[in-house]
Amino acid sequence: MRHTIYFRTILALLTYSLLSTSCKKAETPLEISVAETSWMDTLSIPYMMQKSFSGGNLKKGKILARDPEYTRYYITYRSGPLTISGIMNVPKGKGPFPVLILNHGYINPKIYTNGRGLKREQDYLAKRGYVVIHPDYRNHADSDKDTVNNMRFRLGYVEDVINCVEAVKKSDYPFLDKERIGMLGHSMGGGICLNVMVMRPKLVKAFVLFGSVSSDLRNNFYRWTIRSPEGDSVLRRIGSPAQNPKFWDRISPISYLQNVESPVLIQHGAADESCPVAWARTLNDTLAALKKNVTYYEYPAGKHEFINEWPLVMKRTAEFFDRYLKN
Repeated sequence: MRHTIYFRTILALLTYSLLSTSCKKAETPLEISVAETSWMDTLSIPYMMQKSFSGGNLKKGKILARDPEYTRYYITYRSGPLTISGIMNVPKGKGPFPVLILNHGYINPKIYTNGRGLKREQDYLAKRGYVVIHPDYRNHADSDKDTVNNMRFRLGYVEDVINCVEAVKKSDYPFLDKERIGMLGHSMGGGICLNVMVMRPKLVKAFVLFGSVSSDLRNNFYRWTIRSPEGDSVLRRIGSPAQNPKFWDRISPISYLQNVESPVLIQHGAADESCPVAWARTLNDTLAALKKNVTYYEYPAGKHEFINEWPLVMKRTAEFFDRYLKN
């Protein structure tokens, strides 16, 4: 098995190298001004690793729902200069309870509503004795707006999640166990987890990825961004992966997986129509080659939302978090 992992990892790297070389020959190098270079430097994982974060002021708002096993609250917290909305499910009984931050996947902000996404997971994990916090992110629901977030490759979402953890750790709520915090992300939310685990390796104690986007932003760019309104701006101001490979290396978590310290559980469907399973295999192989604590489950008929596999997916998720946050 170990030989298979190394072979697949080396093969993937060789394939990418050949494709990159081919693209370089076909494209004209991009001329970038000093001002643009300075701006691009802020769009990098090394820059974000050094950045100071100032999350805080976690506030419980109105009660949104009452379940026999937990209470659902509207919440807000500070993420730098912005106020971010979200929800928090608090188990009944005596705490403090371990905390899980759930990062939702892409939902058009125009139709997104407070707490939308990962509703089944929010309910399931709260009933397992976790405080579940689901940030809305900037530009979503009642959160403050950030007009440049998309051109920053949505790094603002990563800031909001890091600041959410900081807000938990600064909070006076007695039901929060500030030493036992985990994180789960689906699709785009998995990409947020990937950024957090390399930018702030000690921030949380365990990560779970559901059908995550790629750890190499080149893949995400060609699958989605290039067809979006900001795609032309990215090509004009930054350049394609072939024109500006250093930039794409510095903004891709796969370049910094050696930083990972917390255990990682990857769950991905082989029939995922949105995020190809090859991305998950490459991530798993790379983490394994780096001797990181990674567990990988692949579901042969699994789609992006784990419809039929969901009960098993959640059983494995809860057992994983229990192992690293409760024991």
